[in-house]
Amino acid sequence: MRPFNQPQLKPVRVAVADANLMACGLVAAGLKRHSHFEVVGCVASVDELLRLINDTAPEVALISSTLRDGILSGLSALPEIHSKYPEMRLVLLIDRSEPEVVVQAFRGGARGVFARSESHFERLCKCVLCVHQGQIWAKTQQLEFIIDALAQASPVRVVDANGANLLTKREEDLVRLVADGLGNRDIAQRLNLSENTVKNYMFHIFNKLGISNRVELVLYAQSQSKCARMSVADDKPPTTMDLAKG
Repeated sequence: MRPFNQPQLKPVRVAVADANLMACGLVAAGLKRHSHFEVVGCVASVDELLRLINDTAPEVALISSTLRDGILSGLSALPEIHSKYPEMRLVLLIDRSEPEVVVQAFRGGARGVFARSESHFERLCKCVLCVHQGQIWAKTQQLEFIIDALAQASPVRVVDANGANLLTKREEDLVRLVADGLGNRDIAQRLNLSENTVKNYMFHIFNKLGISNRVELVLYAQSQSKCARMSVADDKPPTTMDLAKG
């Protein structure tokens, strides 16, 4: 990661979304004090955020877990935002680390989770730079939440008794899209299928793999990939570690 005090050739374009516009403005003002960032706008709802992203093409979006649409509406919107703008990096802003919220954030496409009550603002700046550079930002405790969630999922069957792959090519395509954080509606649009057909595919996939939910399905998808790079944000500056997934 580039040292925080070293100038960048081009500022990172950042969008900020928070139900509390005063809090949103404070975050934006803090970022603007650094030459590393260009804040493209502050918004309070999911629709406003989608319009802002469409109009300004930010590279990183800082999204509060709760927007004006309701409790945890920012968290719930992550899969849709990630589906529409897969190249943009998402960071979920939370008040404190809660296991379900952290796990759901990464499942929804976030590349970082930042607990405002547990870190100072300079750490948020480093988080944005880290995520922009392609790493994943998570404190050690948050990483443990993710590992625990994966450990609690039942083992999945990959091949049958004869060693043949259990999934068809189309089913594998669905699994990859689920792992990318897409919901059934977005998957249907991506594959030119009806939403009901996607649901039927999901039922057959769950039955073939011996699983019962999307967390376990994401675990299956991760077991097929080679590796991922994860930066752990703890009391020390972020570092990168390799996680073997296959």
